Amino acid sequence: MTPKIEKQIVKYISKSASTKDLDELSEWIQNSNNKTVFKNYVKTHYIINYAMNNSEQDRAVERLLREIKKEKSLVYKLKKLQITKYVAAATVIGIISTTFFLKDNLNNNDKPVINNIVIQSGSDKATLTLENGETITLAKGTKYQTQNAKSNGEKIVYQEKTLKKDKIAYNYLTVPRGGQFQITLSDGTKVWLNSESQLKYPTSFIKGETRRVELVYGEAFFEVSPSSEHKGAKFKVDNAAQEVEVLGTEFNIKAYKDEVNVYTTLVEGKVAINLEDNKQLLSPGQQLNLDINTKNSTVKVVDVEGETSWRNGVFSFRGKPLKEVMKIISRWYDVDVIFENKELELTKFRGVLGRHHSIEKILSIMSSNTINSYEIEGKTIILK
Repeated sequence: MTPKIEKQIVKYISKSASTKDLDELSEWIQNSNNKTVFKNYVKTHYIINYAMNNSEQDRAVERLLREIKKEKSLVYKLKKLQITKYVAAATVIGIISTTFFLKDNLNNNDKPVINNIVIQSGSDKATLTLENGETITLAKGTKYQTQNAKSNGEKIVYQEKTLKKDKIAYNYLTVPRGGQFQITLSDGTKVWLNSESQLKYPTSFIKGETRRVELVYGEAFFEVSPSSEHKGAKFKVDNAAQEVEVLGTEFNIKAYKDEVNVYTTLVEGKVAINLEDNKQLLSPGQQLNLDINTKNSTVKVVDVEGETSWRNGVFSFRGKPLKEVMKIISRWYDVDVIFENKELELTKFRGVLGRHHSIEKILSIMSSNTINSYEIEGKTIILK
């Protein structure tokens, strides 16, 4: 299976596949050998095998194959209506983790103690801080507009504007715990910000000069507008530990305040990471791990989809320690996590979860193979 096909499968499952993705995936599956590869891939990466028997797995995969065919037919009808947005998959089973994981028998063994505080999954929300210090709350259902920026509450888009060097203005976009937000910069670069993240950027770039933004903290996925469209102007991302010079298009940076490591993962193209004493080039599929304290860095090949699936509405954990998994979940649901059983911290968890499931469903899935039991007290989760 090629990385492109793998990406299309994940995009389909997370409801972010384009019509082109769906066409190519459907055509690829027509080959009997590819169909077998597809089945094995889904079973390996999207099913907790010992939560169900093999016959249930086979039926679930066959359902997915049938739904892809149905959706392809629907897409052709939509094309005739000139609908060009990403497929919403309203007639489809939804995120595959719901179909495969959320079985009634997974909910029998845990009896959480839940207070009357409702724990919500994350949503589109952010705070925009203008050059003059004024703050604007952005959230789903609200609108905001200026001469060169417009927000529908789910993302904010800046229009290109010719500026003199002494007129450049900077804004900050801050996403809280339990939030996410998307921004399109004035050069067309798209940035997805994860929970508890902050981006500093100019409201417009100076033509022909380096386009520079700063990931102050947190996690962001960048889809950069190429230099060829901006008179050769480079694009650079700064943070406290490093400078990333973009030679390609898509990459992810994870640099949280409460972590001593900064992770830069390249999806497509190339990036050059300028460290204090050297420069490191990355190729697609590679990740640079920089230890802020020691300044040591290592490069390795990683599961790119697993590292970047958050922007497609999915948690993809392929053997991550539970301590790391719960840190990610705590940011999204804005909760605290206590390991009453410390041995659980290093236990590996493997699974794909929808980011909009309730916290109870997420924990029920984990209880099937990782957590013995749990309690929820207010906004604190206690793992036992």
